[in-house]
Amino acid sequence: MKIDIIGDIHGCLPEFKKLTDQLGYNWDSGIPLHPEKRVLGLVGDLTDRGPASLQVAEIVWRLVIDQKKAYYTPGNHCNKLYRYFLGRKVQETHGLETTVAEYKSLTKREQHSIRNKFIELYESVPLHLVLDKKKLVIAHAGINDDLIGKPNSKVKTFVLYGDITGEKHPDGSPVRRDWAKEYTGTAAIVYGHTPVKEPRIINNTYNIDTGAVFGGKLTALRYPEMEIVSVVSTMPYIEGKFKDFA
Repeated sequence: MKIDIIGDIHGCLPEFKKLTDQLGYNWDSGIPLHPEKRVLGLVGDLTDRGPASLQVAEIVWRLVIDQKKAYYTPGNHCNKLYRYFLGRKVQETHGLETTVAEYKSLTKREQHSIRNKFIELYESVPLHLVLDKKKLVIAHAGINDDLIGKPNSKVKTFVLYGDITGEKHPDGSPVRRDWAKEYTGTAAIVYGHTPVKEPRIINNTYNIDTGAVFGGKLTALRYPEMEIVSVVSTMPYIEGKFKDFA
């Protein structure tokens, strides 16, 4: 298979358009389609913080559900928006407030449409993708080899939030183990979740969240070529949002 896997978009629609243009996709139909039948893969966190979260969600719904021309697996921000749309009590913080503001600016008919589409999208996809005869795995925050393909709650926590210990840093963020440093599996793991200044490639794992929403870059990994393609973000740069691995 030939798939172009894109890191956390977070509502950065101009960067998404520019990156897919650079990858050879055509937007004439309103969604990015490739003339040579390559498809997109999306690692989750489509929404929050950026300027066009609901437009990105609509485009991905069209790609994945309507046209079946892309792969997507949700991230923790997608999970939170899903719970918000179900009417559950969630805190409108850490970026959700920007998506909710977009949502509240829509007409009732538009709200009904995007809510139903996003719920359908979320409920139609797996929490991680196992592709190309198990040679490729896409999981929002990564996954350990012994968890691949399993549907239990431990897997859900890992793929949405990373290998968390249950402890907190002084700033309130969760303490996470560096699972990629210890990974010994044969499948290529492509993920995001933790913003890094440059793609982190270690032990056949690829972190391609290069912090587009924090002024970094939006990055794609072309598979099976394993070629990195990035575009610079138009968002303000926030140095403290990027993880520096020792």
